[in-house]
Amino acid sequence: MTSRTSARATAAPRFALRLPAAPWRDRAGRFSTFKALVLLAMILPGAWILARLALGHYSALATEYLIEETGAWAIRILVLSLAITPLRRVVDWAPIMLVRRMVGVSAFVYVALHLCAYILDQKFDLVRVASEIVLRTYLTIGFVALALLTALAVTSTDAMVKRLGGRRWRLLHKAAYVAGALAILHQSMQFKLPEVEPTLLASFFVWLMAYRALSVRLDIGRSPIRLALLSVAVALLAALGEAAWIGLATGADPRMVLAANLDFEYEFRPAWYVLAAGLGMTAVAVMRAIVRRMQPARPSRRAAAGR
Repeated sequence: MTSRTSARATAAPRFALRLPAAPWRDRAGRFSTFKALVLLAMILPGAWILARLALGHYSALATEYLIEETGAWAIRILVLSLAITPLRRVVDWAPIMLVRRMVGVSAFVYVALHLCAYILDQKFDLVRVASEIVLRTYLTIGFVALALLTALAVTSTDAMVKRLGGRRWRLLHKAAYVAGALAILHQSMQFKLPEVEPTLLASFFVWLMAYRALSVRLDIGRSPIRLALLSVAVALLAALGEAAWIGLATGADPRMVLAANLDFEYEFRPAWYVLAAGLGMTAVAVMRAIVRRMQPARPSRRAAAGR
């Protein structure tokens, strides 16, 4: 009896249920204030949407508001998740990588809520929902983005990283770039003329993708000059893209649209926001370089061993 009991006790951990770690804890299991604050930031948009609905705002258009806001926040958070790696390289602060998975999964949650809100708007007629997704191009594009984000969310656990292997897991999660492009295209196709936010998010996305492409051969994150040139180039591309879109849609002279980008009487255009954000990153890179130069040089290991 004793030997059987000990054998069962030994085999028990093999079938033990391993609960996922709390999202506010670091890899060592300790409470992380930074992760807790980021988690709160991911929850706040959803809480704000629900609060406005509960207070009776948009009561006549509740489902439309829910569809629009969950979709908008999904794309904002998705672009933010893609910005974490460049921020890590520019700011040189490793703890920011602890929240990359959390932010990515949050984007998936808002996309899933976006689909649920659309199903609610269609009165749970799943056949109609499926036919609309097949027949309407922008819905098809949005659904493909959702499918990609679902695959990324399912494989975002440590267990899946081990199961797939680091190389295959990293290759799979490059699909986040495709999902981001499709999500922005899905949003942009719903407007005949370029709106500020879709154009702005598209411009940020182009900046992030260009940064990654250039980082393959150039250490652009540590070069303020290259960061500044990248920001200027993407800002010009945003202005030209917006002018071309308006010109094709309305027949207006694109040169007049470009001139309007320099008129600050009403509002800043997306190109200026992208330029400001890029130059802000450049300023951070400059400050980091100055701080590094001011720090005393560390002795090498051999010199320390010689002492």
